[in-house]
Amino acid sequence: MTWQMVLTALLSGLVLLMLTGMPIFLAFMIVNFAGVIMLFGMENGLSQYVLSMSSALNSFILVPIPMFVLLGEILFRTGLAGKVLDVLDQWMGKIPGRLSLLAVLGGTVLSALNGSSIASTVLLGSMLVPEMEKKGYKKPMSVGPILGSGGLAVMMPPSSLAIVLGAIAEISIGKLLVAIVVPCLVMTALYVAYIIIRCKIDPTLAPKYNVDSVPFSKKMKDTVVYVLPMSLIIFLVIGVVILGIATPTEAAASGCFGAFLLAALYGKLSWKVIKESALSTVKMSAMILIIIAASTTYSQILAFSGAGRGLGNLVSGLDIPPLAVIGLMMLIVFFMGGFMSLVSIMMICLPIFMPVVRGLGFSDIWFGVMFLLNIEIAQMTPPLGVNVYAMAGVAPKGTTLMQLFGAAAPFIIMNLLILVLIMFFPSVALWLPGLMQ
Repeated sequence: MTWQMVLTALLSGLVLLMLTGMPIFLAFMIVNFAGVIMLFGMENGLSQYVLSMSSALNSFILVPIPMFVLLGEILFRTGLAGKVLDVLDQWMGKIPGRLSLLAVLGGTVLSALNGSSIASTVLLGSMLVPEMEKKGYKKPMSVGPILGSGGLAVMMPPSSLAIVLGAIAEISIGKLLVAIVVPCLVMTALYVAYIIIRCKIDPTLAPKYNVDSVPFSKKMKDTVVYVLPMSLIIFLVIGVVILGIATPTEAAASGCFGAFLLAALYGKLSWKVIKESALSTVKMSAMILIIIAASTTYSQILAFSGAGRGLGNLVSGLDIPPLAVIGLMMLIVFFMGGFMSLVSIMMICLPIFMPVVRGLGFSDIWFGVMFLLNIEIAQMTPPLGVNVYAMAGVAPKGTTLMQLFGAAAPFIIMNLLILVLIMFFPSVALWLPGLMQ
């Protein structure tokens, strides 16, 4: 069979199975099974299938996944992440849109402590939205900033999706985790500027209100007690990798150890917390790992059939600028984001896109950062923006999905601008990894 026939058969089979509502990993496993039988025959195909899945999971680079998940679970179940938000609130003062800014800055900090965008969205929404409603905040300045900042968890270590992307696309996970830091900070700065300017133009979006004055001594004390110790975890996860002290796997373990240590020092570590965190970690990690196994086998089938190489040669022969090819890929991912889950997009696109990206001579780290940002945008776009549905669960009664998607629209536009910025100025993503040399 030609590579065109194999690629068409695999993609059409995936689409048909997903339309039935079948779980993603099961659809991939069925298609993979059919693919190995088609290419290798029954006996050799079954043997190759088992070996492919085994080799996909027998990799040391996947260890950070359960470590990062456990880190986030400990911080959220002990309430330490919420304490950080309380301290940030004390420092806000009476600036325009203070609660909206608290959502953005709090989301950035939470992103550096936990890799789950849904968890960050739910936590920020449940803590801040009721207070915003009391103060008369309109939807664009209440749920909008939370939806925008909740997605920052995808773009800041420890990002589980970044590790999954690195494993599927065979990109250096350490460099990818470091590369997403600067774009995340740029997103935060743009969000802050937008909120301040928008609230000054239209003060009714975020009415001013009296704020109890907090003594400077209390602010400093709470910062030292609750915020500075959390910076230790951020250093154990990100700093040690940038400085070359540890690998991403070692950094994940050290960050997890730091979370347990802080929880114990604060007197929040109990057997109940450990049990619930461990069970949740096992469930989430098992789901992620089986997805990686299925997608790796899918990639190997495409590689063996020559589809990756064939697509690379086909694109290289087209009379269009190489950057236009990357732009087309980003458009495809953006379109798919409105209808498919993030992991599905990665599993389908990366095995096809990565050979083309490398064949065109582009940096795979640069492309990986843009891909992550693109699927982060997908979490807010209709009709399947998962963060929007998570927010709907904690939003005030009467809040419609149309209101939520409308509030998210400005943040989607800002993220698209940053995506274009990274595309034309790769140093935004590659500068920090370059320091690791």
